[in-house]
Amino acid sequence: MASSIPATIRSVNQDVPAPTLTLQTRPTPVPNFDAGEHLIRVHTTALCAGELIWHTYVTFKKEETVPGPDMAGTVVSAPPSSPFKPGDQVYARIPYSRPGAARDYTIALTSELARKPANLSWEEAATVPLSALTAWQALFEQSGVWTGPEDARVKGKRVAVTAASGSVGMWVCQIAKVAGFEAIVGTCGDGNEEFVLSKGATEIVNYRKKSLTEWAAEKEGRKVDLVIDCFGGKSLTDAWGCVKDGGVLVSMVGSPEDAKPAGLEVKDVKSHFFIMEPKGDQLQRITGLVEQGKCTPLLDSVFPLEGFQEATDKVEGRHAKGKVVLKVC
Repeated sequence: MASSIPATIRSVNQDVPAPTLTLQTRPTPVPNFDAGEHLIRVHTTALCAGELIWHTYVTFKKEETVPGPDMAGTVVSAPPSSPFKPGDQVYARIPYSRPGAARDYTIALTSELARKPANLSWEEAATVPLSALTAWQALFEQSGVWTGPEDARVKGKRVAVTAASGSVGMWVCQIAKVAGFEAIVGTCGDGNEEFVLSKGATEIVNYRKKSLTEWAAEKEGRKVDLVIDCFGGKSLTDAWGCVKDGGVLVSMVGSPEDAKPAGLEVKDVKSHFFIMEPKGDQLQRITGLVEQGKCTPLLDSVFPLEGFQEATDKVEGRHAKGKVVLKVC
């Protein structure tokens, strides 16, 4: 390890199984080049609602639990065969199986990394990976129908997204617009209608006034080819009444089959729950959309690393409008 790299770093660590976070002094991580690991100097990291209880859903154990799955930073050292070299500005989604980026240095794999959009600040860049990749994969992988925004088969198709004003939902709207979906139906609450329309939605359903099922039943031809659920619960149940026979319903929050209304008459709908996977090649394509001005992120607020508790409280309070970021470097 180069002499300019400190032996120890600041690190926000979680005392699993408790959700308690503390700022600690920890050894600087050492990358394993044979495993494709890069040492990254972290500039910013975005926090994720609910990540402090993710350990209750997994069976593996980690040496340490560090929050901050979204990262933007500078490559410090890299495997000789890597396309990313020291000094490159990158960003990535770090999976929960490894420590996150709420620390001065972290580890990221070749397969996870992409080049940071040149037109975004470090703070803005950290808001992108998790939300944008989830939207991309819901639209083009999990649908099982389309392969990307250049797929001509998207034309004439209709998509609906619940919680369209949220961090993932607004990316679904933007990427669906780029892809050329004929209709993009977004659900949101009072005061968010104009925001969702500005992100590419063609129609708005205010869930406080009308359900998706009610909206779809009002007029022939309103049902959609694909529903992407970003909220779960009642919204996921309601989504079933909006999808066409032979359509697709995907959720990143819960099992669609478990939420299916009893007695619903719908034929040949493919439905499933999924968890986003970090994929640097997809993130690089998202970088292109951002640099072309076709998609923009949403940053709520920025805190210093030492303000981790205040930032976490804001995220877990579910009152943030966009992503909450820790400035590390």
